[in-house]
Formats: sequence, structure tokens, C-alpha cells
Amino acid sequence: MDPWQKQLMDGVVDCSRIAERFGLDVRELQLIADRYPLRLTQHLCELIEHRDDPIGRQFLPNLAELRDDPDTMIDPLAEADHSPVPGVVHRHPDRALLLVNGSCPAYCRFCFRKGRVGTGDLKTSFSELEQACDYFAGCRELQEVILTGGEPLLLTDLLLENLLARLRRIDHVGLLRIHTRMPVMLPDRMTDHLVELLRRVQPLYLVIHVNHPRELAPQMLEGCRRLAESGVPLASQTVLLKGVNDDVATLENLFRSLLRNRIRPYYLHQADLARGAGHFRTPLAVGQRLLGELQGRLPGLALPQLVVDLPGGKGKVPAHTVSPGRSASGRVRFVAPDGCPVDYPDLAT
Repeated sequence: MDPWQKQLMDGVVDCSRIAERFGLDVRELQLIADRYPLRLTQHLCELIEHRDDPIGRQFLPNLAELRDDPDTMIDPLAEADHSPVPGVVHRHPDRALLLVNGSCPAYCRFCFRKGRVGTGDLKTSFSELEQACDYFAGCRELQEVILTGGEPLLLTDLLLENLLARLRRIDHVGLLRIHTRMPVMLPDRMTDHLVELLRRVQPLYLVIHVNHPRELAPQMLEGCRRLAESGVPLASQTVLLKGVNDDVATLENLFRSLLRNRIRPYYLHQADLARGAGHFRTPLAVGQRLLGELQGRLPGLALPQLVVDLPGGKGKVPAHTVSPGRSASGRVRFVAPDGCPVDYPDLAT
């Protein structure tokens, strides 16, 4: 067993242990854990100082998760409606998602899949992965497959290597991408063997989900350094979260630090309309203002694109330069990539 697998097994799932360590009410934790999965790694426990610090807010449960917000949904991006075979989400002709598993080493409280991860709903069997690869092979217009989950790097090196090799044999799939939060949650997963494995299957992009400068721990940055030096291109995606990173100083520090460590800031996401995560949302105007301020403080390479993932699986649209209209109900009206209008429930500023 590799050290990272031992650390994974030692993850904290017991509400009483978490309550004792961070001075929380165990009954509140249990109430939330009965609805949404709860798990922490020891690495994250060391980063968290208290519930209301930027890491604690992302990983420690909050009673606000139990609020019933009519604008939020279990499946805000309608992934189930765009799943032709188990484990595949195919919304765009040229690219598709492959959900390789349904669990994570720790569970982000803002995750747009929080009502489905850790429940068995997104678990993908070996036979379903093979069925997914057969589906990809039959889609001649498909050019890119994006591995996600859950956490795709929870796969063992052998399983990951076999899956990537199977995808590489599909001649029209020229690009692979892995979306991961593992360097933040469990940085020891970035072993020499994994680095070499990813080096061999280029072109492959590793997109790391990171939201706050404090997530850039020395262990995390060391793993990313070895990946970069092996030739694996690194990018990042960040979710704009109320009380975590919704200020210009934090984002400037984060994006500048990422670029300095050869991780190209890619997307800054407006928080999705996920059930149990409405308390993390910010008004569209906040993200637009922050990007406007950052444009005067950061080089272009350090500036991500501010995007909204439209509800109903209608696709991503840029938000930082867009002045969307209003529907008759007062909701923001975007134009989806297919040209259709989509109403979006913005928050009041």
C-alpha cells in the first residue's frame, strides 16, 4: 500500500472526532452528514484553523446547507439529461466528461455534485468504463475526454494507466484532461510513479481545483513542480465563494502564486445553483467587479476567465464582459452557446 492510500484510509469521517477537533456541535454535524457526505483528510485538518477560516468554510459542514433555496437543484447542470451511457456527460460535440468514480478524499461543501457524490449515485463500474470508451470510439466528432468524478486520481496507478491507455487507442480523441482537487486534499498522491504515468500519455492537461492561497501548501507545490518539470501542462479552476475568496487581494495573491508555480489560471466560476450550497453564492456583479480590478493588477497570463455554467446544462458563458438582459420575471437573461435565451436567478447586490 502506498503512503497516500494509507492516508486516505486514515481520513476523518466521524462527526464526534471532527466536532472535538474544531469545537463544533456534534449534533449539528450529524444532522448535516445525514444529508450530505462528510470526510476530511489529515492534511486538510492541519490546514484548517477554525470553521470560519477560508479552508474551514470549504470543508466543515454548516447548518446553512440545510436551507431550502427554490433556485437551487440537486443536479443544477442537468448532467443526467446529457448522459448517453453511465458515467458519461456529453453536452458538446467535440468533448465529453467521464465520471470515473463517485467519491472524494474530502467533500467540498460547495460542490455542485454534493447531492450525488459519496452516495453511490455516481459510482462507475469497470464494465461501465469500458462501455463509455466504446461510446467515445463511436463518436467520430469527439476530440477530447475529460476525466472527473468524484476525484479521478483516487484510481490506483494501474487502473488509471489502463484507462488512459484505452482512451489513447481511440484515434480521433487527440486530447485528454483530468480535473482534480487531489493536490489540495491529499498532496502525497503526486508520487513519482504518477508523474511518470502522466508524462507518458501526453498530450494531457491536469486542471487543479484551488480556491485560496492557503491551499498552496509546500507539499502541494512540490508535487506540482515535479509535474511541471516532467512536461505535464497545469491549469487551475477556481470557484468564487462568499466568505472565502470574494475579495481582490485574495484572488490576486492566488492567481499570481499559481502562475509563479507554472499553473495557468483557467476559469473563475460563478458558484453553481447547487442544493445545499446557496450560502456560497455571490451576485454576478461581484465577480465582474473583481475581474475588472484584477485586470489592472495582474498580467494577462494570470487572469482566468469568469464564467457562468448555465442551469439546465446549457453550457458555459463568459460573464466578466457581458451585460445580460433581464427577463419579464426580473431574472438575468443570458444567451447560451446554442443561441437560446436562458434565465438565471442572480442575487441582489
